[in-house]
Amino acid sequence: MKSTLLLGTRKGFISYQFKNGKWQSENVSHEGIPVSIAYADPRTNTWWAALDHGHWGVKLHRSIDRGKTWDEVAAPAYPEGSEIKDGVPATTRYIWAMAHGGKKFPSRIWLGTDPGGLFVSEDGGNNFQLVESLWQHPTRKDGWFGGGRDQPGIHSIVVDPRNEERIHIGISCAGVFETTDSGKTWHIRNKGMWADFLPDPNAETGYDPHILVAAHSNPDMMWQQNHCSIFKSPDAAMNWEDVGQKGGTARFGFAIAVAEDNPNQAWVAPANSDMTRTAIKGALCICRTDDGGKTWKEQRNGLPQEGCFDIVYRHCLTNSGDTLAFGTTTGNLFFSPDRGESWQTINNYLPMIYSVQFVD
Repeated sequence: MKSTLLLGTRKGFISYQFKNGKWQSENVSHEGIPVSIAYADPRTNTWWAALDHGHWGVKLHRSIDRGKTWDEVAAPAYPEGSEIKDGVPATTRYIWAMAHGGKKFPSRIWLGTDPGGLFVSEDGGNNFQLVESLWQHPTRKDGWFGGGRDQPGIHSIVVDPRNEERIHIGISCAGVFETTDSGKTWHIRNKGMWADFLPDPNAETGYDPHILVAAHSNPDMMWQQNHCSIFKSPDAAMNWEDVGQKGGTARFGFAIAVAEDNPNQAWVAPANSDMTRTAIKGALCICRTDDGGKTWKEQRNGLPQEGCFDIVYRHCLTNSGDTLAFGTTTGNLFFSPDRGESWQTINNYLPMIYSVQFVD
């Protein structure tokens, strides 16, 4: 298990460290400011905080000393003249995803934003450039649209560790896109997905993957918690299979995590529906599959089972070895030392939690 948890919350950046058998608060930074993503680059141990100042806009900060001090870097900016739609200027409204470029590209960092732009830095985050090939994709202006946000957003960036020029991204709402040449060209990977909110059930784009992840032990095995169900792909997103429980607990939700040592073991954090977005029947649970989504097991031991309104946002369920952790919209933070069989509370009194990450 990695010994540190990083949290992005509605009221700041928070880190916890596991010491003497318990989780202890280590750092609180950017207090009072929404942190859309708290992210650590494992290659450099640099911590990143993407800030959402609302009226004052998006800011980006980094720390090389575990949050003791922070330096601001230039946030990703759309080139002058960029348009979301014809006549609608594009500006960075939200940073929704971060990923490092891997060992082959030690200074590369990827950022996903609202309104649907992917940015890349080749100098460790000092400067970011819009990936024009995706921004100019012929489907974007008419085939991408907002889901929970007014404009499309890139919330998932999955870099293949075997070939770091191969990247999958998740877009709400557009679907899954893949590049095999570091973003020069892009391919749509939505085959097998469905969306009951689309007028054309066979549309090329417009799907809403809430989060996209790849298995550590087999990156070809990909999973997504989708707006309409849970999907998995055994062939690196070439084909998707619906593995959600029709009418069951494991269906609608935002977050998903995959075991580091078993590509068929995954966890989701169910919510009631897209209309209410609350805990199912007032009870909080995590669902785990051990057989690639054929069956799902409800894991409730140690979680509140009445009077609960919590849901878990897309970046708020994470795992390291046998340990899992998740944070909720009402500021509750839980962890499990045994793959979800039992849960313990780290804190009940945090702000709304936007992201949770295990780091060394």
